[in-house]
Amino acid sequence: MLTLSVLLAIHTLAAVFWVGGMAFAYMILRPAAGELDPPMRLPLWRRVFARFLPWVGVSIVALLVTGFVMIFQMFGGMANLPMYVNLMMGIGIIMMLLYLHLFFAPWKRFRTAVDRGAFPDAAKALNQIRMLVGINLTLGVITIIIGGTGRYW
Repeated sequence: MLTLSVLLAIHTLAAVFWVGGMAFAYMILRPAAGELDPPMRLPLWRRVFARFLPWVGVSIVALLVTGFVMIFQMFGGMANLPMYVNLMMGIGIIMMLLYLHLFFAPWKRFRTAVDRGAFPDAAKALNQIRMLVGINLTLGVITIIIGGTGRYW
């Protein structure tokens, strides 16, 4: 059985990787790549997402496993959860569902369009991805704030 400290470290690192990766992509890479022409910019994003999205999947698994184990170790089960844990879990599940939608819909369309050289279709799908990442980034920052401060409410 993993100690609470190890579980919390894994949970925190998974959240920081996911939210930090979105922050970097949205606030740093997107404006920098925006100066490139579509034949360069869109394949770049394809390579970035092809590497980032699977790691987000690993982070999600880590968050779910560590989160539920900590719920039972720290609180004795779901019935005894403080409000901040319920909020964190609820927002986290919404984020995971948005990720699954992004992965199986706009990401699939984007990757197919880039591979075909259909840059207008790829740009449309990339815009959908951008909006979903923006929503998830906002939710992720809120969740981190709740996770970091909630026990002191």
